[in-house]
Amino acid sequence: MTALAGVAVASVALSGCLYAQIPEPAPSETRSPDVTGVPAELLPYYSQQPAWTACGAGMDCTDITAPLDWDDPGNGDISLAIVRHRASGQAQGSLLVNPGGPGGSGYDFVADSLGFAVGAALIERFDVIGFDPRGVGRSTAVSCLDATSMDDYLYGVVDEPRNTPQWEAALTARDASFADACEANSHGILPYITTVNSARDMDLIRGVLGDRTLNYLGYSYGTFLGATYAKLYPERAQRLVLDGAIDPTVSGLEVGVTQAAGFESALRAYLADCLTTRECPFNGALDEALTDFRALLASVSRAPMRNGDGRMLTADTMVTGVIAALYSADSWPYLTQALTAVLQGDSSVMFALADSYNARNPDGGYADNSAEAFRAYNCMDYPVEDGQAELDAAQAQLEAHAPTFAPYWQAPDPCEVWPYPPVGVREAITAPGSGPIVVVGTTNDPATPYEWSASLADQLEDGVLVTRVGEGHTGYNKGSGCVDSAVEGFLIDGTVPQDGLRCE
Repeated sequence: MTALAGVAVASVALSGCLYAQIPEPAPSETRSPDVTGVPAELLPYYSQQPAWTACGAGMDCTDITAPLDWDDPGNGDISLAIVRHRASGQAQGSLLVNPGGPGGSGYDFVADSLGFAVGAALIERFDVIGFDPRGVGRSTAVSCLDATSMDDYLYGVVDEPRNTPQWEAALTARDASFADACEANSHGILPYITTVNSARDMDLIRGVLGDRTLNYLGYSYGTFLGATYAKLYPERAQRLVLDGAIDPTVSGLEVGVTQAAGFESALRAYLADCLTTRECPFNGALDEALTDFRALLASVSRAPMRNGDGRMLTADTMVTGVIAALYSADSWPYLTQALTAVLQGDSSVMFALADSYNARNPDGGYADNSAEAFRAYNCMDYPVEDGQAELDAAQAQLEAHAPTFAPYWQAPDPCEVWPYPPVGVREAITAPGSGPIVVVGTTNDPATPYEWSASLADQLEDGVLVTRVGEGHTGYNKGSGCVDSAVEGFLIDGTVPQDGLRCE
């Protein structure tokens, strides 16, 4: 049971990006829906003809209808929002993209940052498809709290000593109120917000777009979605790239512990780099800087700092801000600014980092429902099966491998008060009968540690591991020509990289 359990939204660096000018798309061939092997009760869904409308520079958009319950298609429908950037050259089909989460908007990922989502070679050869999975964004969405109540939930101060029964009871009550609001405001969709159902939706999108098989690029949580697709539809899993993988055998408790260790490693890398700069607010050797960082965090825990908007910077919010910046080395300068400001009594930059993680806008509104969808998916996907012995063992692992974050990491599991029991299982995914599946892992990825990518590639019957040696979350389109060539050669030409390829 971890305070930041699960895997956070992937890929978008806080430093922002400058994109090469995207060429205008060429007209794409309109393909008839692919209904090969579709059972009769699902034909009305797979035979839909999407009505595309222009929705931005080089983009067109549509909505398609999916069953609320794939096991009972007569039990109502949901809507899936899709955006397409048509291939700028000769199209060779669609490429579906997912940015992670669970809860990340693939629609916004493609519409707002196409050149960050995929490289120029893929833009030329594919109709790049972004979609909001069920429960997310513009699709039929999970809805829980208004902005003011979300602020209280994500940033509120708990007036009880940490790790006491009273503190645990206060957090559990807050989680229960959040879960009750999600149930009241989500119009009956919560039991169906699962990765298995989302993978089935993805096959529907493939069929409606007229592709016989799936081309897919998934980041972070998107790797679990892609692997689940390959498990369900191995014969249609043509060219899948899974970047920054989640190990499907790992429990929710193990996810939290392993991520904490990953962020501890990233923090050490950041501090080592920071100490080489004049702007660094710390001095001395790495261990001395780490001691000073821990002291600062403990100080904020004892005495939260008031922000200009009235919110209080707690240790939990500071951890969120630090983690947000550790996703990418490009964001380390922002972390230096934030820590320097906190030392001077100014919490505003740290709040800006935490707000970016939580998709909170400067005006106090929320850009999307990613935090709500994140909880919905994880509570349905991960079994709650941890007893006190497992929790004690996890705490020991935290203290051994993530001593900086360990005091702030564990909390009552919010999924214990979710309105519906989980239906997901944690087991190896082998996908026998699929085509080769390329798994990309980065050696010091804090959010999805490298060992998960290696494990998934090993589990898959035809998995191929590509390693990026470096810092940050995910590996493709992050400046490594070696990784980019391997991914693009596979997706475009079907050239399978050498298993174990290591990109220094």
